[in-house]
Amino acid sequence: MKTELRTTGQRVRAIVTGATGMVGEGVLHECLNHPDVEKVLVVGRKPCGVTHPKLEEIVHGDFFDWRPIAKELTGYNACYFCLGVSSVGKKEPEYHRLTYDLTLHAAELLSGLNPDMVFCYVSGSGTDSTERGRSMWARVKGKTENALLKLPFRKAYMFRPGYIHPTKGLRNTHGYYSAIQWLYPMLRRFFPQYVISLRELGLAMIHTVTRTYEKSVLENEDIARLANL
Repeated sequence: MKTELRTTGQRVRAIVTGATGMVGEGVLHECLNHPDVEKVLVVGRKPCGVTHPKLEEIVHGDFFDWRPIAKELTGYNACYFCLGVSSVGKKEPEYHRLTYDLTLHAAELLSGLNPDMVFCYVSGSGTDSTERGRSMWARVKGKTENALLKLPFRKAYMFRPGYIHPTKGLRNTHGYYSAIQWLYPMLRRFFPQYVISLRELGLAMIHTVTRTYEKSVLENEDIARLANL
């Protein structure tokens, strides 16, 4: 079936998490510079270091309990959940707590407060939707995706980027991305299914509100298509 695309006419009022990381910073950057985004609320454990007329910020230390700030989370139609941790060096119970438990606590609260919300979750290429594979991180991410898709949001999208080409001038680019970014033009030409730019990732998230996209699980090529409408 052909994927249908249409404009919704909505303006974006977004909550962004993970803004002190590479992906969250990039998504925030696109939101603040996009004419269809009218308001952004950053929720983080520490200040993101950005000031802008569209931007409000809540510094909240306990991401396992958003109830104390619930009143400040109403009136938004998007959440771009870019918060995540590496599985390196972690046992499955710890990774599950920091990935599944943390994400679902926030998402369950937001779905109750804002039923018209579009929720975008940054997962990763290789995520295991069956929850039964050999890779621990992929199972946990798959479980998280599956649970999010069952919540009563207007729509939930699972973003599965592979290599993310950083946005020039942002502060939180990982060192290893900087070291290999010269390969990006070749990778984009010959292996587009494995790469995406951070700018496209941010634009695609914005377009989940201002456009419609049939698929809920977005691989790199879906992200690029949605970004470039």
